[in-house]
Amino acid sequence: MTAFDPIVFHQLPVIRQIVRDETWLEGERRGCTVPPDDRLVRANVCSVVLRIGAQLRESAQRASNARADSPLVAERGRDRVAGIPPELCAMM
Repeated sequence: MTAFDPIVFHQLPVIRQIVRDETWLEGERRGCTVPPDDRLVRANVCSVVLRIGAQLRESAQRASNARADSPLVAERGRDRVAGIPPELCAMM
């Protein structure tokens, strides 16, 4: 069994949005509906994730470190997922 990785958990909403955006964009290019598992959509999603992956990971690590330092989180004893940082939204 693999351990829970809060960094990957933090990245999932961003990756889901990238898939939605690339699916819509490919549908606009073709002029018809395209499924999210289309090979071109997957290739474009991979390209975007590779391009912003390092920044996404750094952002998630900063958010995780900030939560770990928070007395509220330490008091409650649980980790929370932060929102998507504005600098990543601007890149999409």
